[in-house]
Amino acid sequence: MTVDLSSLTGARQAITVIVPVQLPARPSWAEGPLPFELGSRRTDAVTRQTYFTPAAARVLYGTAERPCRWHRFADLTHGPLHLHGMELLRTATVGGRRHALAVLHFTVEGPALLETLRAIGHRHSATPDPLAGPLAPDVLLRGAAEPRTEGSPFAIARPYTIAFLTPEAGHTPALRDNGRLPETADRWLWQLASRSTDADFPVVPEQLPGLTEHAVRISADWSTLVLRHGAAFLGHRPDEGDGDFYDFAALHHRTVYLDALLLGTVQRDHIDELTDALSGVFDGPRLGRRVAALEQQIAGFRSTYWRQHLTAHGPANELLLAYQAQYRLPDRFAEILGEAADYSRLVQTQDSQQIAGALGVLTILGLPLGTALSILQVLDDHAPAHLLLSLAAAALVTGVAFTTRYGRLVLSSLRDRLRKEAD
Repeated sequence: MTVDLSSLTGARQAITVIVPVQLPARPSWAEGPLPFELGSRRTDAVTRQTYFTPAAARVLYGTAERPCRWHRFADLTHGPLHLHGMELLRTATVGGRRHALAVLHFTVEGPALLETLRAIGHRHSATPDPLAGPLAPDVLLRGAAEPRTEGSPFAIARPYTIAFLTPEAGHTPALRDNGRLPETADRWLWQLASRSTDADFPVVPEQLPGLTEHAVRISADWSTLVLRHGAAFLGHRPDEGDGDFYDFAALHHRTVYLDALLLGTVQRDHIDELTDALSGVFDGPRLGRRVAALEQQIAGFRSTYWRQHLTAHGPANELLLAYQAQYRLPDRFAEILGEAADYSRLVQTQDSQQIAGALGVLTILGLPLGTALSILQVLDDHAPAHLLLSLAAAALVTGVAFTTRYGRLVLSSLRDRLRKEAD
């Protein structure tokens, strides 16, 4: 019986790596997501669009007029990793027009799945990063995309990984026993998703149920766990090879389930940008114009990207919700909406004060003058001396009015407004 996941070789082992990149120009790769085949089924953009809602499909696959996804097949082996293909998904934001995500599809040979994940995560005592040399993203994507540095806005420190492992008959810690799932299965799931061993992150046994409470039981045959920096899919019955259900599972985890996580990543980047924009709303003049632009940006994100329901099929929705929960995206977006509403009310209050101040000035200036001229008109008095006397009296009354409490409030409101405009 194999217990140690570090020395285990599964029946099927795969890693999908998501790397933030920039697109200097439109790639020359083939349009659409990387198509995988299973029998007569080909998971190209046309097939996948039938799985998602039209709004989600436009974000993930673009349209014929505005494509946003490209792919390229590959056949490259380096160490235990074999690269099958690459994808690029444009994820432009208001502040990052060239932003995109690169997706690298690998299979893993031998007992190296967990160690490879640890190396990608730069765990202490792990082997050198396998995404180097011929598998370095800047080498693989040369001429099509450029990796974003760790200092770039919204660039994750390490690539996001999605692991896939199906067990053999001897891998009993992952297998259901009379329909019941052993605790060791969730421990394996946690290690694959967190890219860690007990030495890297010694989990207290009492805490494990809480750490894996968001695991999605796709069916009795397999589960998935989504964390902040990685996700994992683990089978719970022996893999019988070609023709087994796991052919379908392997296909789905690289296609529609991957796409659900990609959409979550896009949502996270946009919410990060909105949060950053809110923090600088008071920097500089013209608050009203900045708040209006921010509200337009929020409305654009909400109508285009903010989705919590992707499909009539359950697992993809649950994966997206699990990813959103890891980054608190619903709570953060609700905070953004509340904060933007507060700023909008502030701008409306300032505008109302400005209008009231302007009306106050017109009242203080216009009422004495209008009264004086009306009296002259009623008396049919056209004497220039009397007109000058009326204007002087009106000016005196206006000056006295500005010394009253109401007049001082009007002047104070106008001074504050002019000072803010000057700042």
